[in-house]
Amino acid sequence: MAEARSKADREFIAIIPARYASSRLPGKPLAEIAGEPMVVHVWRRACQSGASRVVVATDDPRIAQAMAPLGTEVVMTRADHPSGTDRLAEVAEQLRLDGDAVLVNVQGDEPLIPPGLIDQVAARLFDDPGASIATLAEPITEAAVLFNPNVVKVVRGQDGRALYFSRSPIPWDRESWGREFWDSESGDREAIAGSPEALEGGAWLRHIGLYAYRAAFLAEYGDWLPSPLERLEQLEQLRALHHGHAIQVALARESHPAGVDTAEDLARVRALLEQENPQGGV
Repeated sequence: MAEARSKADREFIAIIPARYASSRLPGKPLAEIAGEPMVVHVWRRACQSGASRVVVATDDPRIAQAMAPLGTEVVMTRADHPSGTDRLAEVAEQLRLDGDAVLVNVQGDEPLIPPGLIDQVAARLFDDPGASIATLAEPITEAAVLFNPNVVKVVRGQDGRALYFSRSPIPWDRESWGREFWDSESGDREAIAGSPEALEGGAWLRHIGLYAYRAAFLAEYGDWLPSPLERLEQLEQLRALHHGHAIQVALARESHPAGVDTAEDLARVRALLEQENPQGGV
């Protein structure tokens, strides 16, 4: 009986924000992959996780209609949310969730998301009652990745909590990367950074944008304006740090495949899933 109560205490809800508008790929959640809309693939992966409930949150009836044949729980949200976190906050409010409820934000453009990572990020939040958010990271071993501003880096403390997120290469190796790095042509910087072996050891971590939140935090988040550091870095998680909320960061137990941002990404994912499922479906 104690085991059953323990399992119930660690139940979480997977929320899939699926916004129809996209500057790069309009209607992206409905893009066909192996015979089904992309958002259906994401929903199926989330259903394979340990989530007690899987909800698609969308602002467009076309997405709701695409999910209807599957009996998916869908919550209609406003279309003016500036981020997926804001959309989750509205979902938590509509569902009238208790403040201790845990929600995992599963991006609607990640049809290859491993279900195990959804479970891991939720478990990380349960394991640190003082944290408001949990997320994942993986080691960086390539200089091209470390110095790419489109790749978000994170530094964490010995307790696993995030100290800072940045698009810059943090931490900075002062002894190895002196002034000559900035004086060099961009093509020479990878050589200065060193070989992949030089980046081993876990000092450099790539942030994986998979989050677990407490509903009480989401209720507060919607009332905050973007923080100064958030505006500079264009990273919304810095708003939580600015307001003193702890973010737990776990090292991902398995590889996190890239999501779909561009037409090239869509073609890559289509090829992978159609090869796995030549008859369509997942």
